[in-house]
Amino acid sequence: MFSKLFSSRAWVAAFLFAGLVGGGQAVAADQSAAVQKRFESLFEGVPVDGVVRTPYGLYEVQVGGELLYTDENVSYIMQGVLIDTATRTNVTSERQEALSAVPFEELPLELAFVQKHGSGSRRMAVFEDPNCGYCKQMRHALRELEDVTIYTFMYPILSPDSAEKVEAVWCTDDKAAAWDAWMLNGREPAAAKCKAPVAELVALGQRLNVRGTPTTIFEDGTRISGALPLATIEARLTEAEAL
Repeated sequence: MFSKLFSSRAWVAAFLFAGLVGGGQAVAADQSAAVQKRFESLFEGVPVDGVVRTPYGLYEVQVGGELLYTDENVSYIMQGVLIDTATRTNVTSERQEALSAVPFEELPLELAFVQKHGSGSRRMAVFEDPNCGYCKQMRHALRELEDVTIYTFMYPILSPDSAEKVEAVWCTDDKAAAWDAWMLNGREPAAAKCKAPVAELVALGQRLNVRGTPTTIFEDGTRISGALPLATIEARLTEAEAL
């Protein structure tokens, strides 16, 4: 979204700047507000969701699901991944995950179909498009999970016929079986017409800033985009269960 505003020279300047900026104490909220005002005046029409001062001296600018970094005067902008050299952690990724957290109890579960494995004691939700190859890949991992309840939100965003497939699955007697038949075995559901909440499903994904499929939301509110291997899903379910 924001990448078109910067040339390659900006990247060079940004990294030079990042190396010069040190840490410091948190500053008052009005200073962050001033940075936001300067940013918005320089980049008119770019919606800023928030600005906060970071422990490492930069200001973090939230633009949609993207994080940018700048100085107090908005003289430089850094767009990219910020790494903590001491811990080797991806600071940007961790912050994006924290900002994108979704309280599980606030999900409209009536818009999802449910699959319960074993006791179903652990819970997770996944957004999938019927034409998503990575979703089909991850479906095989989901089948192997034990003692979990999976809420699947069909999210038709990839292809013109995605909405038709979602509607056909929704209108079947067994949504979960119809979805797995298509995603795992390529058996397309017969065309059907009913009052399917396709528009509501798309609106939900947009409201939660689900930008791609599959996107998984765990019971602790954390989310991960992309196809996850079984080991990663199991680890995240265990972490969420411990909280």
